[in-house]
Amino acid sequence: MASTSQASTSGARTAHPDHLGHVIFIAAAAAMGGFLFGYDSSVINGAVEAIRDRYDVGSAVLAQVIAIALIGCAIGAATAGRIADRIGRIRCMQIAAILFTVSAIGSALPFALWDLAMWRVIGGFAIGMASVIGPAYIAEVSPPAYRGRLGSFQQAAIVIGIAVSQLVNWGLLNAAGGDQRGELMGLEAWQVMLG
Repeated sequence: MASTSQASTSGARTAHPDHLGHVIFIAAAAAMGGFLFGYDSSVINGAVEAIRDRYDVGSAVLAQVIAIALIGCAIGAATAGRIADRIGRIRCMQIAAILFTVSAIGSALPFALWDLAMWRVIGGFAIGMASVIGPAYIAEVSPPAYRGRLGSFQQAAIVIGIAVSQLVNWGLLNAAGGDQRGELMGLEAWQVMLG
């Protein structure tokens, strides 16, 4: 009996399912949550000095506004599993995508510092949801022989998101003449970064 289970396990590891390309596409799409996780959590780095200048705040308040997204992350991660159990993983990822979008628009167009902080919490909630649901969904759709490789898409997407956010910040800063508060598309450069 043990040899039969070993044979079926080793057979699963060497099998090449006909739908692997489709599974890779689905895993990459689910890993977009990881990309947004990395991007959204790190894009604020390019806007720090402009936020300090615009709202005339000290380092302690500025640090709270930047770090407050972590509260949303904790809440999102803690509740995502229950939400996914009730409405499904795909719907949960769709909610996270909507929250990412709303947070980006709100963060780009804040009218006060507390408003920016609120949008950061909403973005953090989306990050927390994506960090829990993305890997779980990838693991569910992946064939056992490819689960580890496809699961690494999420981690790669996070790192790529961080790198892309810094490249975007650099490009926008250069386009604004090196000034985070320089005008771009009718907004200050830092607002475009967050948007």
